[in-house]
Amino acid sequence: MPDRPNILFIITDQQFAGAMSCAGNPDVHTPNMDSLAETGVRFTRAYCTHPLCGPQRASYMTGLYPHQNGATSNGTPIKAEYKGKTLGNFLKNAGYDCALSGKWHVPGTTPEESGLEVICGNRDDEVPLRAIEFMKRDRDNPFFLIASFLNPHDICQVARSQPLPQGPVPEPATIEECPNLPANFAIPPYSPDILQMLRQANRRVYPTIEYTEDDWRRLRFLYYRLCEKVDAEIGVLLNGLRDLSLEDDTYIVFTSDHGDGHGAHNWNQKTSLYEEVINIPFIISHKGVTQPGGVNDTHLVSLGLDLLPTLCDIGSASIPNGLDGLSLRSLAEGNTSGEWRDDLVVETIIDLGSGPGGSGASRAVLTDRYKYSAFPMGRHREQLIDLQDDPGEMVNLAVNSRFKNELDDHRRRLRDWCEKTNDRSFTGV
Repeated sequence: MPDRPNILFIITDQQFAGAMSCAGNPDVHTPNMDSLAETGVRFTRAYCTHPLCGPQRASYMTGLYPHQNGATSNGTPIKAEYKGKTLGNFLKNAGYDCALSGKWHVPGTTPEESGLEVICGNRDDEVPLRAIEFMKRDRDNPFFLIASFLNPHDICQVARSQPLPQGPVPEPATIEECPNLPANFAIPPYSPDILQMLRQANRRVYPTIEYTEDDWRRLRFLYYRLCEKVDAEIGVLLNGLRDLSLEDDTYIVFTSDHGDGHGAHNWNQKTSLYEEVINIPFIISHKGVTQPGGVNDTHLVSLGLDLLPTLCDIGSASIPNGLDGLSLRSLAEGNTSGEWRDDLVVETIIDLGSGPGGSGASRAVLTDRYKYSAFPMGRHREQLIDLQDDPGEMVNLAVNSRFKNELDDHRRRLRDWCEKTNDRSFTGV
C-alpha cells in the first residue's frame, strides 16, 4: 500500500452550492454527495474564481486567476508559460499515477500535457466505470484521479428545448409537482443594467427572457433531476471505491466548476455574480481523518486558488512560490486556529461582444458579511449586499449613503487586489 493517500477529485458542471439535500434542500435528493458530507467537511462559503467552465477549470489547474493565466473565456488559451506547470504535473512529479475520466475543457493545453492519462471522454455514464477500472490497477504509487461529470450542465439544453446530451430525465406530471419560484425570483430595484443588456443581446443563451412562471418552475424541477442523475453516477464511483477497500486510503474532494442562476432574479445560466452562480458545493472527505459531518461556514474558500495547494499538501507535492491559494487540509481535519484570508475576489466577463464600453470585465469582493460587485457600464454599476441579512440579494446598499464606509472599504479592497494581481482588464471602480 502506498505511504501517501490516494486523491479522488470529483467535479460536476454548473451545480450551485444549495443543490444538495445535505445543504437542507427538500427539492433534491443527493444521497451520494451527502455521504461525503457525513464523513467530511462541507465548506458553505466556497466560490469559483470565474463562473464559466473554461476559465474556472484553467484556474484550478494552475492555481491562478483567469486574468493571470490568460484563460479568460472558453476559447482563450492559457499562456504558454503555464503549460506543464499544473496540478496534474505537480502530483505526477511527486510520484502519483494521474488520470482524467470525463470532461477536461482547460483552454490551450491537453490533459496529457498536464500529466494526466485520459481514460474516458465526455460521457457521464462511462466516467465512473472507467474510473473504477483505473483504481483496480496494480500499482506501487498512490493515484490522483479526476472524475469530471457534465451534469447538471444539460440544463442549458433544457432551456433551449434541445435533446439532453447525457440522456433524458423525467418530466413533471403536473406543474404542482415542480418546486415553487425562489423567494428572490424578482429582479430587485437598483440591479445592474448590464445583466439585462446581456439577456437581450443573446436570447440563444437566455431564452428564459420570455419564460412564464410555470416555465421557470419546470426548469427548476428538471435541474434537480439532473443533479440527482449525476449523483447516481457519483454513487457508482464511490461504491466502486468502497468495494475495492480504498475509501480509508483516499482523500476525496467534491465540488462543481460554478453554479446556475436557477431562477433567482429571473436568471438562468452562469456568468453573473449572483450567489447562485458563484457559490459552489465543496466537500473534503477522508474517512477517519477529516471531521465527520463538519460544516464550515466561516472560511472563504476559492476553488481556483485553494484546490491546487490543498491537493499538493495532501500529496506532499512541491508547488511554485507566489501562489495566493491556501491549503484546506488542516481545516478539513478540524484545526481551525490558523490565519485565513478576510476577503476573496471572483472575476467574470459580461460579454456583450465588440462595440463601445470595453470588455465587460466585472468583479465581486466577498468579506465576512458583505459582497460588493462592480460592473463596467450601465446604471447601478455597483452593488453592495449584506449577505447575512439579505442572502437573496434583494437590497442594493450601494445606493444608501448610510453604508458609505462599507462601500468605500470594499472599493479599496478591490483596487488593492487589482494592483496586487496585475488585473489591467477591469476598469469598473
